[in-house]
Amino acid sequence: MRISMVSEHASPLAALGGVDAGGQNVHVAALSEALARRGHSVTVYTRRDAPELDRRVRVGPGLDVVHVDAGPARHIPKDELLPLMGELADGIARDWGQRPPDVVHGHFWMSGLAALDAARRDTAFRVPMVQTFHALGTVKRRFQGAEDTSPRERRWLEPGVGRDADRIIATCPDEVFELKAMGIDTGKVSIAPCGVDLGLFTTAAPAAPRTRRHRILSVGRLVPRKGVDLVIRALPLLAAAGHHDVELLIVGGGADPGVLHSDPEVRRLMALAAGLGVLPQVTFRGQVPRADMPGIFRSANAVVCTPWYEPFGIVPLEAMACGVPVVAAAVGGLRDTVVDHGTGIHVPPRDPEAIASALGLLLGDPALQAELGAAGQQRARSRYSWDRVAAETEKAYQAAMSGMAAGQVRMEGAAL
Repeated sequence: MRISMVSEHASPLAALGGVDAGGQNVHVAALSEALARRGHSVTVYTRRDAPELDRRVRVGPGLDVVHVDAGPARHIPKDELLPLMGELADGIARDWGQRPPDVVHGHFWMSGLAALDAARRDTAFRVPMVQTFHALGTVKRRFQGAEDTSPRERRWLEPGVGRDADRIIATCPDEVFELKAMGIDTGKVSIAPCGVDLGLFTTAAPAAPRTRRHRILSVGRLVPRKGVDLVIRALPLLAAAGHHDVELLIVGGGADPGVLHSDPEVRRLMALAAGLGVLPQVTFRGQVPRADMPGIFRSANAVVCTPWYEPFGIVPLEAMACGVPVVAAAVGGLRDTVVDHGTGIHVPPRDPEAIASALGLLLGDPALQAELGAAGQQRARSRYSWDRVAAETEKAYQAAMSGMAAGQVRMEGAAL
């Protein structure tokens, strides 16, 4: 198949850990690479956000990234990109020319708008369109309320993408329920989870050094909804339970330490830690090269993922693949990936006491740590390889193409 991916703000070439760079970048890159390994020709379209970027970059056999001119060639926060989706669709359609792909796959709701626009321009041949939302505006508004910075048009445009797509790939059952509540036909929804790079994230290598007896690890973008403050609040509770020699390593945010410590969220977290008397236990590492992350995972007694909400979450999979138990908020896709008391421990959202209790259980029982870590590694390897995810994605593409062909036959029959 000739496959076009559209990822307007999340280039597979982007560095991870910035405000608008994270799981979607990893997902698009890894899925595209896996599909290329399976013999498909994949082109990822993303917006040019720097003038020096080449128009087309060959990533590997069967995989290209195309930087499309849509607005100024500089970073623009994703919530401000909506007016540029028409230009993005123009560039995609131009690159297709007279050879449209077999399927186009939009990632995030705004990419879906551009993908649909490009796919519907040729009245003689309509390109089948598949959509992965990664996050839904209805869920974001529910948890962020007035702090949601999404364009107000998302309220009606995002459900429109869901209705108009030929196929939707949800990453977990929880998302299917949300789509149904939005009035979208769940009969056209497939489920394919996120995956993990099992060649990189393994137990078969040394761990990075740590400075205290125990290490708790938090990895991800430094935004309030990720709940890093909840982990900091758990530290004095752990000390009260007798776990004093504990460090919290926070990975994410800016690469430059000077920039990192000027970040409002970092300052908020540091002030919180200072007020609680645990600042000496907290280290902000900023961005870390991806190749260094497995060793950092292996250095932890537990990885804590306690967001207010999470559509799926790749970090728990990476931790599990490295044999580390996960303390996870029982929200969204985390309820599926992390098995409570099987590969980690579920805690209620926004509950630092529950986080401290779960961590105390793990830190006080090395045998339990090892048991949950081993089970997590087995689960990651058996269920979440990118090759398996790519195979499930192929099925969704074939369903979209078959549905399009059947619809064309019905239209031709009606015309007769």
